[in-house]
Amino acid sequence: MPLPVLVGISGATGVIYAVELLRALKQLGQPVHLIVSEMGARTLAIETDLSLDDLRGLADVTYSNKDLAAAVSGGSFRTAGMVVAPCSVKTLSGIANSFSVNLMIRAADVTLKERRPLVLLFRETPLHAGHLRLMLRATEMGAVIMPPLPAFYTRPQTIGEIVQQTVGRALDHLGIEHQLIARWSGA
Repeated sequence: MPLPVLVGISGATGVIYAVELLRALKQLGQPVHLIVSEMGARTLAIETDLSLDDLRGLADVTYSNKDLAAAVSGGSFRTAGMVVAPCSVKTLSGIANSFSVNLMIRAADVTLKERRPLVLLFRETPLHAGHLRLMLRATEMGAVIMPPLPAFYTRPQTIGEIVQQTVGRALDHLGIEHQLIARWSGA
């Protein structure tokens, strides 16, 4: 059985990235452990027709973001890595400053300290110097900052194809094999 992927959903716009990531992981037979912040749940309700129960149904295990004693809060609980999709400024700040005020940030901190992949789909624009410093700090600690920006060399026709490209690239950073995206083969 493969190690679980930890998925965190914070309150930034772009919850569709998490939904499609969860769907892809389920289709690949990859175990998933899920943490949804309070604002992540609100964003889900604002941006989709899905309920929190629908989202939980895409995961094998779901944790309360308030449960700092959950299994994923300890380094001896092994995972394949973590993706925070979308990643808000608040969550990025907590991760970059090792301020484990909730389970999502604690789990990200554990992921970094255990040298496992941490992919942050940071959702903010435009950026000021503080955002850039936080991204640099998180990168220096080992995180991959991956703003969900579309790749147009694939000539996407739908929003779903644009989202799928980002999901596929996030899976690449976790080392999970998939056939979700077209690979660049040169011009």
